Amino acid sequence: MKNHAADLATRFNSRVATSFIGRLFRLEGSSHSKEIDGTTFLKEVRAGATTFAAMTYIIAVNASILSQTGGPCVCDETNRIDCDKIDSYVMCKEEVRRDLVTATSAIAGLASLVFGLFTNLPIALAPGMGLNAYFAFQVVGYNGSGSIPYGVALTAVFTEGLIFVFLALTGMRQWLVKLIPSTIKSATGAGIGLFLTEIGLSYGSGIGAITGGFNATPLAIAGCPVERINPDTQMCEGGIMTSPKLWTAIFAGGLLTAYLMAFRVKYAFVIGIAFVSILSWPRDTAITYFPHTPEGDSRFELFRKVAAVNPMKHTLNALDWNVGQHGTQFALALFTFLYVDIIDATATMFSMVRFCGVVDDRDGDFPRSTLAYCCDAISISISALFGCSPVTAFIESGAGIAEGGRTGLTAMTTGLLFLLSIVFGPIFSSVPPWATGPALILVGCMMARQITEINWRYIGDTLPSFVVIAFVPFSYSVAYGIIAGMFLYTALNLMISLTVRLSGGRLEPDNYDMKEYWTWKAPGRKPWTRMSLVLKPLMPMAAWTVK
Repeated sequence: MKNHAADLATRFNSRVATSFIGRLFRLEGSSHSKEIDGTTFLKEVRAGATTFAAMTYIIAVNASILSQTGGPCVCDETNRIDCDKIDSYVMCKEEVRRDLVTATSAIAGLASLVFGLFTNLPIALAPGMGLNAYFAFQVVGYNGSGSIPYGVALTAVFTEGLIFVFLALTGMRQWLVKLIPSTIKSATGAGIGLFLTEIGLSYGSGIGAITGGFNATPLAIAGCPVERINPDTQMCEGGIMTSPKLWTAIFAGGLLTAYLMAFRVKYAFVIGIAFVSILSWPRDTAITYFPHTPEGDSRFELFRKVAAVNPMKHTLNALDWNVGQHGTQFALALFTFLYVDIIDATATMFSMVRFCGVVDDRDGDFPRSTLAYCCDAISISISALFGCSPVTAFIESGAGIAEGGRTGLTAMTTGLLFLLSIVFGPIFSSVPPWATGPALILVGCMMARQITEINWRYIGDTLPSFVVIAFVPFSYSVAYGIIAGMFLYTALNLMISLTVRLSGGRLEPDNYDMKEYWTWKAPGRKPWTRMSLVLKPLMPMAAWTVK
């Protein structure tokens, strides 16, 4: 029986390989001049399913984070925290979260489908962790308390995507990322990791272990039931670390997920989030997500539907083009989105294609890179139309690649599964924040590992990197952390360089010879030579299937 099934699979793979699909995606046996060894249709589908399982957490996590802005919901309170006391605003905010569940699934599915089809790379795209936190808690702010409104922030994301199209077509995106000191790149990733950890520890999008301090204490331990938090000081008035939801998240979410990760279980995040969610669904418990309140009743009615498509009535095409009133803050948000996306998305793509073994060692580039960056850029603009923060290449794509994924079929399978998940929006909308909080902390841990790549031997690299790492979480802003680090890097190294030059090399700081080499003459092909590649992505798809 087992051999019969294997024979059927082999025959099926052979038929697909010799079809149009096999030639399009260069499967082994397709007779394409550049067919990829070891690739089969069923292996690619299995790899895509693995990637989807590893990425599923983003549906609930992204919706949980972005909904903290309140979206386009209206509240006239001066203290935006008081908005949570208005029933109509709370209900609107919950509807925004449901919209964002659908939006996250839709943009992840669409972006992954397009990326896989046009690039033939096994990389899935979805709203990026880190950028969503910056969008929610710094740009728009909790309940809209940030520097610019939700609609204007979406316009910044939409504009970023258009700028990226230009940068990709001219080759400037690849070139610009090489100009940024690698020690600053690593520090930015580590800082965002700590930022995500801080969010995962908070009440709004996490397990509720910390809260905003008061007076001399900028940050305080919490863990008390929400009803015991003083609305004026935001401090716990007793009951610290006694919240049942906190301990459920720690043991059933955090420890369980970490244990599964230790044994390389590919579905660790999904299992952890699902387990805590299931524990939180019964109504008459201390950790229920459906308390007998108007908000809890509304959640439970949606949950009972199981399968339903949410129309995205609050977030779809919610862009606000009235950017003149927010000129400086709009420009700052746009710059930060551009900067972080250049580092994050580009670095992730390079790491994934290197994992696939298709990077050209001569110039550090990979096939169809221009088209890959264009697909990513267009997806960013579409993401804004859906009401989401920028999409990016997901590092979890490595799970599918490890399963044997080597072609765009892997990404397309992931995309199709994300689109299918739209139907089950009520289930994903019923995932509580204390279920996703541990995932945020663990993702932050993985991102913080980049701290080992920083050059700690030379003060000119060490101090700016440390400032970035410290400022991102402590200022609750990716933008301020980057600005502080880049300013210090430029000023400090310029002063040191001038001193060394003016002294004829007689005055040099300690370990000056260990400083990270940097030059504005970035290695690899020059950006203007990429213009010759613009026509190639526009060729008919049929031309890609032949030599």
